[in-house]
Amino acid sequence: MSSIEQDVLDAGVGGLVGSSTEEKPSPTSTPSTSSVVFEASTQTPTNETCDSPLFSQKGYSLKTSGHSHHALTNIQKMRQTGQLCDITLKVGLEKFRAHKVVLASVSPYFFAMFNGDMKEHTLPEVELHDLDSTAIDLLVEYAYSGQIVITTDNVQVLLPASGLLQMHEVREACCRFLLRQLHPTNCLGIRSFADTHSCKELHHKSHIYALQNFQQVVCTEEFLLLPFDEVNDLISNSQLNISSEEDVFTAVLNWVKHDLAERSKHIPRLMQHVRLPLVNREFLMTRVDNEKLIRDNNDCRELLLEAMRYHLAPERRCALSSTRTMERKPSGANPYLFAVGGGSLFAIHAECEVYNPKTDTWSSIAPMQWRRSRSGVTGLRRLLYVVGGYDGASDLATAECYNPLNNTWSAITPMGTKRSCLGICSFDGLIYVCGGYDGASCLSSMERFDPLTGIWCSCPAMNTRRRYCRNAVVDNSIYAIGGFDSTNYQASVERFDPREGTWNPVPSMSSRRSSLWSSCFEWTLVLYRWK
Repeated sequence: MSSIEQDVLDAGVGGLVGSSTEEKPSPTSTPSTSSVVFEASTQTPTNETCDSPLFSQKGYSLKTSGHSHHALTNIQKMRQTGQLCDITLKVGLEKFRAHKVVLASVSPYFFAMFNGDMKEHTLPEVELHDLDSTAIDLLVEYAYSGQIVITTDNVQVLLPASGLLQMHEVREACCRFLLRQLHPTNCLGIRSFADTHSCKELHHKSHIYALQNFQQVVCTEEFLLLPFDEVNDLISNSQLNISSEEDVFTAVLNWVKHDLAERSKHIPRLMQHVRLPLVNREFLMTRVDNEKLIRDNNDCRELLLEAMRYHLAPERRCALSSTRTMERKPSGANPYLFAVGGGSLFAIHAECEVYNPKTDTWSSIAPMQWRRSRSGVTGLRRLLYVVGGYDGASDLATAECYNPLNNTWSAITPMGTKRSCLGICSFDGLIYVCGGYDGASCLSSMERFDPLTGIWCSCPAMNTRRRYCRNAVVDNSIYAIGGFDSTNYQASVERFDPREGTWNPVPSMSSRRSSLWSSCFEWTLVLYRWK
């Protein structure tokens, strides 16, 4: 008699055990602690002498917690002692004894091998080629225990082995492990490894990581050892995260000079992807023009001349536009909101703050070099420019730019005219300011700043004097909207064509507006906030 039957008899329900009408026990599907579970029955028990509600059921089911774990633990012990093993895996000089049913339950590869028409399904020993014995040892252990430890020492053999054996959970875990290991010193190697083993997500994310950390990546041995095609693919990407195009030029030269005899032939193709028109004029003249590899190659000299023409003719930049004149736009770059200067009741400020939407926090950054309020602020090529304004005593012509990479402000050439309450925008690599107040009168004049040359140039004046106006760029034209002419608030709007250098009126707004804000959304100009 079983112990369970004895338990039931001891409880006084002997009529249920061994009854000719007893149903077979059915296991339940929900795990719990090891126990005997009695389930209610709609049928009347054959032993009618038992009238207790607890025992008024047809049968019972047994559910043992951890049954699968205990079973596999015992099977694992049998494997370790060689009991009931029916297959031996041979990898190089190593042999691993196992049970076919266990391997087939976790690996479609082994299931097909042992359960199909393959000759291996009848063999007591199977040799596995092109696999590492360490990886097979770990994967067989995983088949029995469901546990595996992935490390930097074993991941490079474990990932391909788990892929071949179609043990997808382990393969995905290896990919996740490598993602956590990404660093500028290894991301290119991981990208290549992922490509070799068709790990698409790992390849994509390591490629994005390399783009986002390009400035650190190009200083590594991995970059210098890249083949031409991979370097070409990397530097041609418009999502490259760089502080300036000079970084790309320097990276190309370093790569070529690492093996000059073999790689010098590649420099014309690589230089096509360096956006020379966007480099600083001083760098262009002192570094690029003096580089022997550039001067000795006709194609490279033509690219240098193209950049010089772009620098010398700002008014023709629209006509000279190409991929090489387009600013790169890094993927995954975090947007930030800057608050610079301004005034309070008794003071004008130089302090600045930045808001990070991802962390929902404000942080202080380096203060500006000048206290200023009523200034113009715009962004261009990942730098923040602050122009003009009022310092509490006089209106300003000074200007400065902020570099988020090193948290520093640098003075740039002052404007030709003092301006506060000015309009400002950036377009085609240039900064335009117009209108404002010089401390004596409202202005209609316009100036343009070229960061590549560090020079301000006068532009045609607006048709109307405006301060507190706003500028916006729509469809390659600059709009000056509303404002105050020292007498009246304005509803008028005019449009500047940078290619023609002309201002033309456009229909006025329905309301007079000053100190408004504007934004461009899918080529539609949106205005809000007025007084």
